[in-house]
Amino acid sequence: MSDILVSSVPLWLCLPFAGVLLCIAILPLVAGEWWERRQPLVIIVLSLLFIIPFAVLYGGGAAAETVVECIVNDYLTFIVLLFGLYCVAGNINLDGDLAGCPRVNIILLILGTLLSSFIGTTGSSMLFVRPIIKMNAWRKRRAHVMVFFIFLVSNIGGCLTPIGDPPLLMGFSRGVPFAWSFRLFPVLLVNMVILLIIFYFIDKKEYRKDLVDGMRPDLSSGHTKIRIRGIHNVIFLVMIILAVVLSGALPSVPAFQNAAGEVIGIHVYGEISFPVTSLIEIIIILAAAVLSFATTKREIRLSNHFTWGAIKEVAVLFIGIFITMEPALMILEQAGSSLGLNHPAQFFWSAGALSSFLDNTPTYLVFLTAAGAMGFSSGLTTAVGVIPVKVLMAISCGAVFMGANTYIGNAPNFMVKSISDENGVRMPSFFGYMWWSVRFLIPVFIVDMLLFFL
Repeated sequence: MSDILVSSVPLWLCLPFAGVLLCIAILPLVAGEWWERRQPLVIIVLSLLFIIPFAVLYGGGAAAETVVECIVNDYLTFIVLLFGLYCVAGNINLDGDLAGCPRVNIILLILGTLLSSFIGTTGSSMLFVRPIIKMNAWRKRRAHVMVFFIFLVSNIGGCLTPIGDPPLLMGFSRGVPFAWSFRLFPVLLVNMVILLIIFYFIDKKEYRKDLVDGMRPDLSSGHTKIRIRGIHNVIFLVMIILAVVLSGALPSVPAFQNAAGEVIGIHVYGEISFPVTSLIEIIIILAAAVLSFATTKREIRLSNHFTWGAIKEVAVLFIGIFITMEPALMILEQAGSSLGLNHPAQFFWSAGALSSFLDNTPTYLVFLTAAGAMGFSSGLTTAVGVIPVKVLMAISCGAVFMGANTYIGNAPNFMVKSISDENGVRMPSFFGYMWWSVRFLIPVFIVDMLLFFL
């Protein structure tokens, strides 16, 4: 996409993207059954409401190139990764007679949050979401458990390594050292402690209400038994993690570069090529998914209540999100260097606010590039320039943490919501969830700013 084209994109072309967000937010409340049946049609119509005016303004070739580039270089690797993790995690079953209570739930949240940095927020979410739903199945009041699960496991926990969340992987591929993000541990620890304390008091209150209503877990065995089935799928989970790491590391290997230093790719359309490194990633992930299904008994998936509904819904909604948000990303890319940001707190809130509604990976790259172009003389040397450590921390935390602000801020959020809905957990609506994030996340982020980014 040429600079002239990017710089001339009108703001009104963002309206279809706003339409997608409003549909996700409102239609499940006012026309739930219709929305479930007509999601693909609605997404197609809203996508065309962007594509057709864009083609009229800039030509059919430019519109086709924009859509193809979005699908090939952004959406394809995104959905394949989700699909692979969804399949592999769905073949691991944690069974036993642990009952969902404040103490057990906190233990699971801690384990899932810490593991997110090492198998990714999506991997950890898919691994723990069914066990925590099952352990709390006896309870009526359990939506708050899944809300805090999204806060911690699906988002905040992914800040310690490039494996944890895609924005940090993009930073790694642009010269940020792999182990650099471990210095974010104090921020992670503060957020975990505050949110888990809040969660404990909320869960304790709701737990007592359930007991008063006569609900009791089945603990007839008299002692705790825990069994993990399908544990061999950890091998395939590791395969997927390695595929993600390779996708960030291989582009810098000379064998995968042409004479101009660009990543070798397969020509797709116009000036668009599909990087060989991304193809390798996809092949490994799909191989892991196929092998997982081939080597795991169907009974394990039945125990997990495994269906294709959640991944199908995410695939449909997010292709619409990816296509229609292109004008917003173009405008943001053009304005990145002129946003007037010069303080870590500003980078933290700006990157975070946009990551709440846009894909946090391109948002992270925009602010990373903007910071690198500001001519700082001291800090961490990256491929985009020298960036002060505190500024890089602010961009990283903003992009990773504030994806928790909405259901669409990070892909695992909507996946967890869909799986929870499938399993009878009455999750908050789009705006209902945002009310949770405004009440509990935003105050925590203010604490982050005061402690780490002033």
